[in-house]
Amino acid sequence: MKIINDLKATRDETLLHFDLPDKDLSKRYALGKWSVQELLNHITDAETVLYDRIRRAISKPGQVIWGFDQDAWCKGIDYANFSVQINKPIYSSVREAVIFLAEKYYVKLGHHEFIHSETGRRTLKDEFDKVAWHNAHHLEQINKALST
Repeated sequence: MKIINDLKATRDETLLHFDLPDKDLSKRYALGKWSVQELLNHITDAETVLYDRIRRAISKPGQVIWGFDQDAWCKGIDYANFSVQINKPIYSSVREAVIFLAEKYYVKLGHHEFIHSETGRRTLKDEFDKVAWHNAHHLEQINKALST
């Protein structure tokens, strides 16, 4: 199934970046944008948020699920100084759980809906797809930063 392949591919590539040296973690893909370290910390936090949404959509369709302010998390948690080595096992384990749930429910319950507080009606399938897309989007930024 494409979603499973996408989730595994982005997981494998992302995990490699957690072990980059500090000089690479500090690189940015553009002036004023997040560093590789900040991106990896954001990917981890977003992964946990999306995982929570997925579980809520599976267990109680139709509920309102609140968005999160990624910039507030970056500033409040201080992504620039938060160790990616703390987040690496969190990212890895949460991604494994997302893959497990996608294998079990992507087709079977993909039609389950919830209401996102900012973007409106979404489906479980949409949220699984967002996990893969979100990760791939930030991998593009990381790879751009590392190529400079």
